[in-house]
Amino acid sequence: MRYDYASIGFYTFDCLGRPVGAIPPGGGTQFIEEIDLAVSGAAGAAVIAAAKHGLNCLAVGAVGDDLMAGWVMDRLASFGVDISTMQRLKGVGTSTSIVLTRADGSRPALHMKGATGAFVITPDMWDKVLDATVVHLGGVGLMDHMDGAPSAELFAEAKRRGAITTVDVFAAAEKDLDNVVGLLPHTDYFLPSIEEARVLSGLEDVEDVARFFLDKGVTCCILTLGENGAYYRHSNGDRFLMPAFDIEMICSCGCGDAFNAGIATGLVRGMDPESMVRFAQATSAQNALGLGSQAGVTSFDQTLAFTRRATRTPTIAVHGAARTAA
Repeated sequence: MRYDYASIGFYTFDCLGRPVGAIPPGGGTQFIEEIDLAVSGAAGAAVIAAAKHGLNCLAVGAVGDDLMAGWVMDRLASFGVDISTMQRLKGVGTSTSIVLTRADGSRPALHMKGATGAFVITPDMWDKVLDATVVHLGGVGLMDHMDGAPSAELFAEAKRRGAITTVDVFAAAEKDLDNVVGLLPHTDYFLPSIEEARVLSGLEDVEDVARFFLDKGVTCCILTLGENGAYYRHSNGDRFLMPAFDIEMICSCGCGDAFNAGIATGLVRGMDPESMVRFAQATSAQNALGLGSQAGVTSFDQTLAFTRRATRTPTIAVHGAARTAA
């Protein structure tokens, strides 16, 4: 394969500030400690974190024809990411978020969908886009022109060509279930947050939620549970709960996307499932130690060392979980 990781979907320009306690009334001003910029999004944050881990990465998505477009492209390229399949679309803006990070790390955002809703991957692009060990689709529910049949057709072709496929969603709504269900028979790893997965499935219990997606055809479902860790369940019957790392969070922006990059890195490097999920958890935890997506992620070696020295939070009870990972 030409690439280790092709990350398709949602790329956004983020302007982040912290700590934000409230929006000032009227035309008032609130002074904050820190403002930064980042490339984020379910595809963008993941591809940069994966590149920092040493993977040979291809970015597949779009920017608009505004000032933010050039910065996003330059930033991706600065990490060694191949941007040759990033489209620059006329008449739309680059997907952009204003992220208001609270003191506890939570981060409400104002978002303009822009180019994410407008780009298309045509069959003449498949030879390059799908020439990767791991093909990731991030941002299902935001890609107006790619969601549904076009993404399902793309992923069916990815599997035919021998790629490992991973999928994540964005702020899932019940209406997105049809788009997800069409992808799952062609998906090796489905990687939603538990909040997104509960909305899509209509179920509450972690075990029931995972089983719901396995019944729809996915090979493995890994649910991120925030401070409660991650739950892994494979169609072969393997399942475990991986506790989270105990950290002082600065910003949660991009934590799930960094987790996805950790999964991709584990797959490319041939890690066993528990080592892979632990590594993904460490990538997510490091992400949260800086302002903006992938800010705290620096290298594969640093992330691997983090898995060995950082403490993990106490295990919670998950109904039906076979065991907690060591």
